[in-house]
Amino acid sequence: MATEAIAPKELKMADFKGRVDPDWCPGCGDYGVLAAVQKALVELQIPNHEVVTISGIGCSSNFPGFIETYGMHTLHGRSLAVATGMKMANHAMTVLVTGGDGDGFGIGGNHFMHTMRRNVDLTYIVMDNQIYGLTTGQTSPTSRLGMKTKSMPFGSVEAPINPISLALSAGATFVARGFSAEQKHLTELLKQAIQHKGFSFLDVFSPCVTYNHDNTFQWFKPRVKKLEENPEYDPSDWMMAMEKSLLWGDEIPIGKFFERTDVPTLHGSEPVLDQGPLVHQGNRIPPEVAEGFIKELM
Repeated sequence: MATEAIAPKELKMADFKGRVDPDWCPGCGDYGVLAAVQKALVELQIPNHEVVTISGIGCSSNFPGFIETYGMHTLHGRSLAVATGMKMANHAMTVLVTGGDGDGFGIGGNHFMHTMRRNVDLTYIVMDNQIYGLTTGQTSPTSRLGMKTKSMPFGSVEAPINPISLALSAGATFVARGFSAEQKHLTELLKQAIQHKGFSFLDVFSPCVTYNHDNTFQWFKPRVKKLEENPEYDPSDWMMAMEKSLLWGDEIPIGKFFERTDVPTLHGSEPVLDQGPLVHQGNRIPPEVAEGFIKELM
């Protein structure tokens, strides 16, 4: 007797709700980012078991515990290195990396540059609050010049990093910026980033309501302008993207700055992976050798 094929389950927001409730401060922008990521995965209908979320250290890096996917909470600034290993071991997985501006652009700055130039096929979501929130309010790599914090009470004397310009110059093949208060727009950017074949960088303004009283929701709202609303803007034009990335003041662009699709991914450039993900290729190491190696490590 013929059997009917079982239709795949339609995913809903509740399917991506983590087993632990977020412990961010009430009003934190990271709640909006979490909701947008969950909604993007639902709209793309990517099953939970095909997604892994990897993070470093910081308020936003607690993200893997708040979403129902595979996850790894790794070392400070090392999330992209771990994510690269994950993607190379099983490139069939959708790999999301989450963190903050301190984790990603400070101690993790070296990994940020090299993951971009290698065009590792993953989506890097930075919740940029322009402050170190977990350690209660020190100057971060994106804090504005002159900003007063616990670590620089007389005002920061360091020029901030421009993450968009840096990503463009380092060779990222998808570069975008979102705002956690613009949910629908952020969700669409996330969907595009996840579907892009190559390194996708999404810098998200995610205001810290507790320690950053300069760059607040109220400060951002009248300033952010969607690139998509400008009919003359071309996200395939690198020079135009770089020019827009330098705007900061009364107008701060958000949206997709740049995308190119003609650069091979890291896993696509490795011939041994032409046969499929390593995890599905079988163990070609003799069992006794593998067991001996594990015993030595343990």
